[in-house]
Amino acid sequence: MDWQRYAEQMALLARDLVAADSVQATLDVIVTAAVRLVEGCDAAGILTVAKGRSVTLAVCGDGVEESDRLQGELGEGPCFDAARRVDGERLFRIADMTRPQPSWPRYSLAARDLGIGSMTGVLLYTDREDFGALNLYSFRPGAFGEDSEAAGWLLASHAAVALATARTVDQLENAMETRHSIGEAMGILMERHQLGEDEAFGVLRRVSQQHNLKLRDVARRVRDGHPDPA
Repeated sequence: MDWQRYAEQMALLARDLVAADSVQATLDVIVTAAVRLVEGCDAAGILTVAKGRSVTLAVCGDGVEESDRLQGELGEGPCFDAARRVDGERLFRIADMTRPQPSWPRYSLAARDLGIGSMTGVLLYTDREDFGALNLYSFRPGAFGEDSEAAGWLLASHAAVALATARTVDQLENAMETRHSIGEAMGILMERHQLGEDEAFGVLRRVSQQHNLKLRDVARRVRDGHPDPA
């Protein structure tokens, strides 16, 4: 492993992550960088588990989505376990997928059919939040060693911090957009029905509660010209 070159590439990656304009863009940068920077990596993906289901968040390369789907369908697999933090593990490595894998017998058979030779993965996490697992795939056995794991750890650490920041920015932007949308809808109702500011907001809130709709969705209907906010 050429650590000097890797350090230079990580510096460039940090700039790319900061420049990403959304959570999805950040995820896409992460998996693309994994394939480019980690020796032996032919494909990469980020998997999370929501309500017991596997959800593929980002992909670079062939076979990743099918691998994630199979792990969710079978309820077993290294990426699935890493994303769920089974046994508290934050890293896994399968040196040779062509050999029996007692921990994931059904998945390992399916993975061989996909042409997966070896895998490694690391949890994406900060002190406050887990984001899922960054999983690296190779089409040949023995592709990942200790250097690959160290490179994956460094990449995942950068990625988790960037992902936490991107999510915060997205949440702030969504909150600002929601406030703007509600303000516009209130203005329309005030003009249309000669209401005061509190009365207009009360209309939006009442419709939201009665019809189990988010306030921003009610506001959007008003902005789009629906005579009935519901």
